[in-house]
Amino acid sequence: MSFHDKVIYQIYPKSFQDSDGNGVGDLRGVIDRIPYLAELGPDMVWLSPFFVSPQRDNGYDVADYRAVDPTMGTIDDLQELIDGLAGHRIGVMFDMVFNHTSTEHEWFRRALAGEERFRDYYLIRPPAPDGGLPNNWESKFGGPAWSKFGDTGDYYLHLFDRTQADLNWRNPEVRQEMADIVNFWIGHGVTGFRFDVINLIGKEEQLRSSPKDVDPRVMYTDGEDVETYLRELHDASFGRLAERITVGEMSSTSIQACAGYSHPDNQELDMVFSFHHLKVDYPNGQKWALAPVKPDALKLKLHEWAEGMQTGGGWNALFLNNHDQPRSVCRFGDPAGYRAESATMLATITHLLRGTPFIYMGEEIGMTDPEYDSITDYADIEALNAYDELIRSGHSAAEAFRIVSARARDNARTPMQWDSSPGAGFTTGNAWLSPTNQDRINVATELSSGRIFRHYQRLIRLRHEIPDISAGSYRAWALEHPSVYAYLRDDVFVAGNLTSETTTLQIPEEFDHGEYLINNYPGPNYPPTSASLTLRPYEALALSKGETTS
Repeated sequence: MSFHDKVIYQIYPKSFQDSDGNGVGDLRGVIDRIPYLAELGPDMVWLSPFFVSPQRDNGYDVADYRAVDPTMGTIDDLQELIDGLAGHRIGVMFDMVFNHTSTEHEWFRRALAGEERFRDYYLIRPPAPDGGLPNNWESKFGGPAWSKFGDTGDYYLHLFDRTQADLNWRNPEVRQEMADIVNFWIGHGVTGFRFDVINLIGKEEQLRSSPKDVDPRVMYTDGEDVETYLRELHDASFGRLAERITVGEMSSTSIQACAGYSHPDNQELDMVFSFHHLKVDYPNGQKWALAPVKPDALKLKLHEWAEGMQTGGGWNALFLNNHDQPRSVCRFGDPAGYRAESATMLATITHLLRGTPFIYMGEEIGMTDPEYDSITDYADIEALNAYDELIRSGHSAAEAFRIVSARARDNARTPMQWDSSPGAGFTTGNAWLSPTNQDRINVATELSSGRIFRHYQRLIRLRHEIPDISAGSYRAWALEHPSVYAYLRDDVFVAGNLTSETTTLQIPEEFDHGEYLINNYPGPNYPPTSASLTLRPYEALALSKGETTS
């Protein structure tokens, strides 16, 4: 399949490059940075939403799927960007938020105005028999998942913010609208689509409450109709393209479900994002609590999904960073003592797995979480709500801030750091979210004297050039090792030390004195042998048997 040897780069447009000095990134800013993207070498650029939006959830609350938000530019800018990237053989992936719309969308406004047709576009229900909310579901942003639908006495469902009304996918008109939107952008040259929380669209008609002591999420996640709706969307839109890449973001999902969504025989999606590996430091599954990361926990979860998806015939989207996650080098590495080694080790063990790698802007230069000191430095509604809830539940202000500062989505949304100037080369004005350490970490410094960017370039080339990496099988090696994640991709062996302690590893006999394909230290200084392979702090490498070359 065409997507197996591809690498995708994610841009959060609001934070990538500001072209007009207003402190907010825009499409012309992305156009200005096309040479940088071409130098890195991804095959496709995924743009987080830039559509018309009140920005209650930073663009994931869409008010018009066919128009560019004026703060981001114009439709002409967008077309210039698509065409400009195509000139470097880089495709474009759009972020389609199809589970819900903004309450400022025309459909919702017309529903509120009493148009019955558009009322059926959403999930609107009367109160429960006792006069309470229709069911016990909770918003993922905190509080009930129901708000009053105008002055009708009814309620509308919003699994996220109250300004993000869930769509009724049981309505065929809604499904046709979604296909029409995808086809509209295909007409503009878009060949990639990422579907936000798409496994939430298959809600049952009754919208029943969850039983006592049962997480309400099981009532609306991976519903039985999701695959039917995805097949229908595939057949009516992107499935008609000879070359395309589609990926679904899956919330609170399972390996079995994701193997189904991405199995090529099912003709639904090409690959899936899942997040279980990014919850290994959630104590008792709680995001807004802290616990140390155990290296073997990350390793075992990556292995579980790699092996499970292979067995089920599915395909993983490989990532440790995105616009919703704190920077991985801070979670799973040592940004103070071994930033370059941590960043490149994490990249190596991710990119060489079975699946399609995604790079989130800034990880290729080792960007870290911001060094904020006040909750007022954050802008994200989820983080602010969480801070308030932590205070209400008895945490001190200092403890609440410590938790939020480790978990906030804004950690990944600080501006791309291009240089050491006050605006980080992102803006000549005041950035919408402040950078904090651009004097130490920025593109200019990385390109002149760093090791991380060039390592990413090499990883991209390896996937392009070595079939064992793009299409080979996966098999774990020495899974019991407490600090190393190692695996084989047919005739390629990969190992990464997940800790700051030097360790040793016995490698497969057939890789004795094998050829180094990549190493994240400044040159390997020993021949690999099965008797004693020494891995320095956060060291990662890939070996071939000798006959596989790049």
